[in-house]
Amino acid sequence: MTDHMDERCIQFANFIIENHATVRATAKKFDYSKSTVHKDITERLRHTNPQLYNEVRKILDINKEERHIRGGMATKHKYELLNG
Repeated sequence: MTDHMDERCIQFANFIIENHATVRATAKKFDYSKSTVHKDITERLRHTNPQLYNEVRKILDINKEERHIRGGMATKHKYELLNG
């Protein structure tokens, strides 16, 4: 793995931890695909910095548990806008 990839993984992880951000928000912030961010923080970071990986994993698990709520709220908001 290149030094650039290691730095990128750590940069993504720090952003997620500091902002309790989702993979999607992180990808948008750094202008990378969701797939790249997800692979970096779930696979590469585990080998690069296991302690940081554990911190990020906790946030990702919380995001995963809450995603159905966020999806429901987005749908509700969409229909509120459509129906005035």
